[in-house]
Amino acid sequence: MVLEQLETELKLRGFSERTVKSYLFYNNKFLAFTNKAPEAITEEDIKAYLANLISDRKKNAATVALVRAALRFHYDGVLKKNIVTLKTPKIQKKLPTVLTKEEVKRLIESAATAKSRLLLMTLYSSGLRVSECTNLKINDVELDQRMGWVRQGKGGKDRLFILSDALVDALRGYVNGKNTEHIFTNKSGRPLSARNIQKIVGTAAKRAGISKGVSPHTLRHSFATHLLESGESIRKIQELLGHSNLQTTQIYTKVSTEELKKVKSPLDSL
Repeated sequence: MVLEQLETELKLRGFSERTVKSYLFYNNKFLAFTNKAPEAITEEDIKAYLANLISDRKKNAATVALVRAALRFHYDGVLKKNIVTLKTPKIQKKLPTVLTKEEVKRLIESAATAKSRLLLMTLYSSGLRVSECTNLKINDVELDQRMGWVRQGKGGKDRLFILSDALVDALRGYVNGKNTEHIFTNKSGRPLSARNIQKIVGTAAKRAGISKGVSPHTLRHSFATHLLESGESIRKIQELLGHSNLQTTQIYTKVSTEELKKVKSPLDSL
């Protein structure tokens, strides 16, 4: 395999399975485009491919940035060619979709099954990423302490997450006597996939009549925003979300509406 060295390096540096798969995929696509061996690749080849993605294939800025990162890791990081110098278009920073507390309540109440309801409660109560929820094991939660642990989350880090009183009571009954390692499993006892969880959230949103685009990550955004609105410090929220950079967490200060609602329009003072 042409990209064996790249795959080995990615794994040695502790990249997630998802990142390894993405980087290998885009590097394979690039080599098929150039029809060259990695050792023969030039800076012009890199520019031509990225330009093709932007102008001919109309790829969005986020995808182009990911491809550039994959190529840069391989050709600059592994092969030391230092040829990935082209800057890609800036990614438009959109504010995340956030549900109101009433919408979250409706969403949870609209779950199709008891297990789906528990899953929605877990996502919102703890702010977990969908991948963290699929990997969540019974031994990762300490119900008496009202907390749990994300093991080897994004960036290979362990972190603590919180559990609400209502969720603790529901989880206690759900996992009692459960003979699987993971908390959320399908009928075969295998962990629910990210696609399964996305479908559960989407179905509940439709049943609840919520017109916003709702995904598992929407519940994570809502968790963070509602904590901020209740007066929790941005630093604590950063820790709970597992963000390495505070700037990533600070986006929630822009979507929080509670303080803005308190501002009186000048029309009222006329």
